[in-house]
Order: sequence, then C-alpha cells, then structure tokens
Amino acid sequence: MTRIFTTALIRQPAERLYDYVTTAGNWPRWHPSSLGVTGAADHSAQAGEQITEDFQVAGRRGRVVWTVRERQAPRRWVIEGVIEGQTGGGTITYTLTPRDEGTFFEREFIYPTPGTWFALLDWLVIRRRITAESGEALRRLKQVLESAP
Repeated sequence: MTRIFTTALIRQPAERLYDYVTTAGNWPRWHPSSLGVTGAADHSAQAGEQITEDFQVAGRRGRVVWTVRERQAPRRWVIEGVIEGQTGGGTITYTLTPRDEGTFFEREFIYPTPGTWFALLDWLVIRRRITAESGEALRRLKQVLESAP
C-alpha cells in the first residue's frame, strides 16, 4: 500500500471547507487530476452515495466510482474508489481540525501496489507524481477558498 499525505491551513471555517471539498462538483475547480464528475456531485455527499469521476493521475486517464464510506460533518469524510475495468482503487480521507486562524485540512490517499512490477514503478515514478498533484491540489484549494468573498 502507498500512502500520500498532504496538509494545508485554510483560512475558512471548518463547515464551509467541509461542504466545499465534499461536494464533488467542486473537485475539478481545485484538484488537477479531476477532469469531471457525475452522480451525487451537486451537494455534500452523504454516506452510501456514489460519485463517478473521470481522472488523469500520474499521466494515466481513467474513471473511478467513489462511494462515501464515512461522514462526520464537519470533521471527517472517507470515500472508497474502484477504477472501472480494474480491481484497484483507493481510499481518500479528509480530516478537518478547527484552529483560531482557520481550519487545518488533511488529505490522505491510500492505494494498493499489487505485484512487484507495480510496486517498483510506484516507487520510481507514480508516487512522486501523485504527491506533486496532491500538493498542487491543496495549493489550489487554499487559493480558491481564501480568495472567495
């Protein structure tokens, strides 16, 4: 398993940040890997709801179906994805902690590395690219929310 962990302090209340990041329709606005979403995308997704996302991660395009596995508004949200045509996927967890100056946002992405070949490729290339994309996503998220009125 590979774990990509990114954080940012975002100068917004936890409730606003939570509603924004758990509304999948917003993902293409801040996450560079998200090309488009359908399904439960126009509201803060509830446990059991599904979102289909077209993505480009580490240079690879695909489609994933995310299912909301846990929702503890406005503190924690967990989605589990299955990539179409594959057995692989991953789990994304958002954890939000209120601070005096805003909200500390943590994003964790865990995905399997099945087989020696994929594990080696992940170690050499994939993990670095996903880490960079995740860092850029949080920079964009911070910019979008902190510049909004």
